Amino acid sequence: MAVLNFSDNIILQDERVLLRPLILADDEHLIPFAQNEPDIWKYAVIPPASPGIMREYIRAAVEGRNEGKEYPFIVFDKQQQKYAGSTRFYDIQLANSTLQLGYTWYGKAFQGTGLNKHCKFLLLQYAFERMGIERVEFRATHTNERSIAAMKSIGCTVEGIMRNCAVNPDGTRRSTIILSILKDEWFGTVKENLQKRL
Repeated sequence: MAVLNFSDNIILQDERVLLRPLILADDEHLIPFAQNEPDIWKYAVIPPASPGIMREYIRAAVEGRNEGKEYPFIVFDKQQQKYAGSTRFYDIQLANSTLQLGYTWYGKAFQGTGLNKHCKFLLLQYAFERMGIERVEFRATHTNERSIAAMKSIGCTVEGIMRNCAVNPDGTRRSTIILSILKDEWFGTVKENLQKRL
């Protein structure tokens, strides 16, 4: 059975990136993205596009960790020596050895730089090799081509599309694409292929 101690101070890092637990005081690092980069929230269900909403976004994520529902991280880019964004494990079902990896976003200066691949490698390695997870799921709005391409590029398999399953901030409906990586795939080809691309 998969194991995760939500009180653990999980720190994941390599030569490029540091992921550490998100805390309330991180609002000072993330609020500038809310204020200055409205485009990065285009596909967010609840866009944290103001200081107040970003603080609530962080508070809810930290509360989710305290309740054992998710584990949010803040992302620090060692190359640029700046905080880059956030990501998390969520919908963690230890009895089924599954979780989702998402709520991932980066400021524009960090997109397309290779940072995401380093983050995903560390998170997947932790999920499969430390926690014993059997399946990691990823989701995205079906029109978010950039995110879908990024997920496919790290080795995700498309499972299907949930049609018309959620509401956008403007009231329109959205469909969600579901992708995944299985433990056998991680050890079979995904880990090696992703490692070569770091």
